[in-house]
Parts: sequence; structure tokens; C-alpha cells
Amino acid sequence: MAIDWDRLRVFHVVAEAGSFTHAGERLGMSQSAVSRQISSLEDSLGLKLFIRHARGLVMTEVGEQLFRTAHRMAWELQSVEAQMTESQDMPSGPLLVTTTVGFGSTWLTSRIDEFLDRYPTIQMEIKLNDSELDLAMREADVAIRLHRPNQSELIQRKLFTVHFHLYASTSYLEKFGIPKCVEDLDNHRIITFGNPSPEYLGDVNYLERLGRPENNPRQPILRVNAIYGMMQAAREGIGIAMLPDYITEGEPSLVQVLDDVETPEFETYFVYPPALKASKRVGVFRDFLVSKARDWSF
Repeated sequence: MAIDWDRLRVFHVVAEAGSFTHAGERLGMSQSAVSRQISSLEDSLGLKLFIRHARGLVMTEVGEQLFRTAHRMAWELQSVEAQMTESQDMPSGPLLVTTTVGFGSTWLTSRIDEFLDRYPTIQMEIKLNDSELDLAMREADVAIRLHRPNQSELIQRKLFTVHFHLYASTSYLEKFGIPKCVEDLDNHRIITFGNPSPEYLGDVNYLERLGRPENNPRQPILRVNAIYGMMQAAREGIGIAMLPDYITEGEPSLVQVLDDVETPEFETYFVYPPALKASKRVGVFRDFLVSKARDWSF
């Protein structure tokens, strides 16, 4: 059974777009022409790739399997094309970066403008996702992980160690006072992540147990299942939160309290697959991150 490569390309775009109309806009084709291409591909395979309904398209199980293969092929082709067009002095082509929502929406995005100014021919896309995307499956090119990677085959470069500290807003401290010792936290409102918390954040709910018996944790006034949301809640004066350094940067309304208390920490890594070891785009982005990590004052 031979698969027509042009139809496979159309299928890949349709699967990503979720509709014939949006796929047609990306391909410069009419909606009916796209639909005919997909019908022809399904007829040649003798299989249904999409379930059609009024709100769009849903891939069948076979369609999802074909999409994963087509996606890897498209990524490999795009990677080869980019390597062929990259010049020695000006890396170019797509670069898909993934990291967590909290880290990506604060530390990373506040620095990325400098990189894009320096390398305007790199087309960067950032996917913020607290669930780790699979680099081996080409769901992203590179990742910034808040823990040492589990896959030994991935190339990794440590960027820095992230420290947690306790923070509250000036408005909260004016209203409820400044805690002078760990025991004072029992009389304060605290904000925690809740359970289950992601492994990459380590002991993010340490504030519930700090200075308390194991069987009698401190009860938070609010749980938020996102570090960025915890920071915003603390900024609004809801309570005291234990937050990583990267998310409190540039937040003048947040004040560190009990700064002599020992708190958890974790390491952050830049990670990419061996297939991209020679990529100039990956190399310059790695070097950029390392330089910014070195300059960052903890």
C-alpha cells in the first residue's frame, strides 16, 4: 500500500488545524479541495482518519497513529531544510522550545527579546506546558526542565539552582504584621500549591509542614495548582507563599520574610536530543541561556 506524499502533507496540516477550512487557509487551497484530498487518502488506505461533525474534526485511532508518524517526518524534513539554509554566521530556521508555564511566562519571556534581536532569522515558538513534552517524539526541539532529565540519552546542560523563599505583599504585611519566627506562621494566612504537586517543584508545600508536627500540618487559606497563580495571590495580599526565585523577579510589591529559614531548592537544565547536537540554532540558544543564567543574581 503506497501513501501519496502530497496527501500525507495535507493530512498533517488538517490534523494540526482541526478543520478543512483552517487547513485550506494554511495550504492556500479551498475547503473542498482539502476535503477531497483527505477522502482520497482514506479511500487509498481503506481506513477512516477523521470523524466529521459540525464542530470540526476528530482523529480516529488510526488517524492519530498516522499523525504521529507524519509529524516526525515533517519535523525531520524541517530540520534538514533549516540545517541546509543555516549560514555560518547567522543560524536560521524554526526552534520549538518547551518549559513550564511558571518559568516560561516569567524568567524566559522577560529575556527572549534580546535573543530574537540577535538572531532574527530564527523562528522561535515557545510551548508552555506543565506536562513534559516528549523530545524523542519531536513534540519540541529543546526543553528547559526544572529537574535533571530522566532520559539518559538526552544532552543536558545545567543552568542554575533555583531557591524557594517566603514572600508576602506589602499590603498583607501592613494588615497582618511581619512574622518574626517560624512559629508565627501559625497565626498567618498561607498559600500553597495543593496536592498532588508536580515532582519537578520538589517540596513546594513545605510551608504547610515547616515547624509543625508531621501529623498536624498547617492549613492554607488558599491552594492554587500553578506557581504563577500562587505568586499572583500573594501579590494581591491573600497570604504568605513559598515561591521560587525566578517567579518573584521584578515584583516590587512582594517582600521576602523569614529570610534566614532554610527552604527547598532544585536544579534547572537545558535539554535537547542528540540529533540536534550539531544544530546552530540549538547551539546559540544554549549559549544564550547559559550566559543569562550566569548573569542572574539569586
